[in-house]
Order: sequence, then C-alpha cells, then structure tokens
Amino acid sequence: MKTRQIVFTKPCTAELLDVDSKAPEAGEVTVTLDYSAISAGTEKANFTGARNAVSAKEDDEAIFPRTVGYSSAGVISAVGAGIDHLKIGDRVAVFGGTHKKHLTIHSNNVITLPEDISTKEASMLYISVFPLAAIRKVHLEIGESALVMGLGILGLLAVQELKAAGACPIIAADPKEDRRALALSMGADYALDPTKEGFADEVLSLTQGGTDVCMEVTGLGAGLISALDCMKERGRVALLGCTRSSKFEIDYYGKVHGRGISLIGAHNNIRPAADSSAGYWTCIDDMKAVLRLLSGKRLNFESIIGQIHSPANAQSVYDRCVNDPKFPAGVLFDWSRI
Repeated sequence: MKTRQIVFTKPCTAELLDVDSKAPEAGEVTVTLDYSAISAGTEKANFTGARNAVSAKEDDEAIFPRTVGYSSAGVISAVGAGIDHLKIGDRVAVFGGTHKKHLTIHSNNVITLPEDISTKEASMLYISVFPLAAIRKVHLEIGESALVMGLGILGLLAVQELKAAGACPIIAADPKEDRRALALSMGADYALDPTKEGFADEVLSLTQGGTDVCMEVTGLGAGLISALDCMKERGRVALLGCTRSSKFEIDYYGKVHGRGISLIGAHNNIRPAADSSAGYWTCIDDMKAVLRLLSGKRLNFESIIGQIHSPANAQSVYDRCVNDPKFPAGVLFDWSRI
C-alpha cells in the first residue's frame, strides 16, 4: 500500500512523495491522519539544513532526506496483534510520527481522545507538553512572576499553561505586535517588545525587582542574554527554545553565577520513561494533563491556529515559514485535502 508523506529531499526543498505504508506489526497501529502540526523552529532548521540532531556538531554536514512532523492526530485504521486497548475507529493524538497520511507507529505513541476534543486541537497536543515540562522543571509556585521570551507556538502555549499554573504576572515578549496581542488574549498580563530600549527595566519594574521564572523560547543568543537581564536573584530560566548556534557570548559571572541564576535544559526528550515524579512527568502523563485542561476550558488551542493547508502546498508553506515574518505561530496540514 502506498501513502503520501512530506519529505525534505534537499535543503529548502519539501516534496509530497508516494511512499510505502506498512501494515502494523504486533504492538503497532496505523493512524490515518486528520491533521499534523508544524513545529516551526525544528522544522525550519531541518528544511534549511541546519544541525542534524541535538547531539550533532554545529558544523556537521547536513544529511538529507529528512522527515519531520512529530505532533498529529487522526483515526486508527488498522491494529496489530496483541493490542486490546485500542480499536479501529478510535480517535487518537500521535506523538513522534511524521507528516504522513497513513502513519504506522507503536501503540505507546498514541493516546485516545475524549469526545469533546477535536483532532484539529489534538494535533498540537504533543507540542503543548514541551512548555509544560519546562514549567515543571523550574518548579513554579503559585503567585510567582513569569517571563515568556518569544511568542511562537511554544511561547503562546507557555503563556496559557503558566496562567493555568498560577503564575502572576505573566509578561510575554516578542518583537511582533500581532503575537503580543495574541498573548494578551491568552492570559498574559503584559506584552512587551524586547527589542525596544528599556525593555529589561520595564520588566524589573512590573515584577518589583525581576521575574522569578522565564521560558526562553527565542532560540537566539540575544534573546537569552536579554532574558537574563530581567531575572530576579536566584531566578530560574528554562531553555525551552533550541539555540542552535553557539556563536554568542554570555557574561556568565555577571548575569548567571554572581546572581545565582539557574539555567535549566528543557528539551522534551529528557523525561522519565515511566513513573512521573514532582517536576518530571512522563510524556503520556503530561498529555493526559493537557487533555484535562482542554476539557476544563483552562487551555484553548483553537485560538493559536492561524492557517490550515493542504500537504500538497508543503513547499510554499515552508518557504513562508523561513522567509515570511508574518507566518503564523500555529499552522496545520489537513490530510483530508489530498
């Protein structure tokens, strides 16, 4: 059986290819996708031929072809042997897959959806647990102030989750006015332009001396340095964004060591495989938590979605992801369109 998949065949080239779709083996299911979500930072880096992986050296030669698209949702269309908790017709969110219409994956990588959650919303479920893990790692306490540096999809999700977790005030920072307005509508108390003179002083004033925690999501050295200038002594910074270039300098003594700042690696892969504990939940437990928050109207993913495209338009979508400053934070592929 053949299916369709988005593949980066060489730098800055996205093709919708006919590929094999294998039948599920024992422990696996096949999901026919409704939607898959773009994680812009990761997918832009892969599209352009940036670092191959977390462990790759910065100047390693880019290897192609590449496939991306690790957050999606759809309906189970086939079930392998040995599975009794899932059946054909179940609506599920998928994590760790790719942008592929018929996706065969281990049953541990899907989670069933409650009736009140659409597959459109659920396609963003896996991405939503990245900032949630970061919030857990900084051990946010109710009433602590929080700064979100960068309002792409992860930053906007972080704003909502920080509000649900009891942060106050929440300061959202991004050069783009439309992103700042969206953050305010999602629960931020203030939205500032970090490129404007006096940004750090304004944050220090709004937080009465500095923010307790920060979600750094810009992926830029300048963003991290700016965030450090906004921190309270002994503040905690989650490095949620992937700063893929090491070619910047930080005054570690003045901005980190001398002020007791904690820099916390918050990559989603650094999770326990089983047995959640305080500050370190498994991926599945965090996804279940987000589903409860969505059902309880504490979170709203629909408001983040700016565009939905046919996978057939992948080349133009990724061209705009790289080059268009107005590319939305939330963008989905709709697999029913092919």
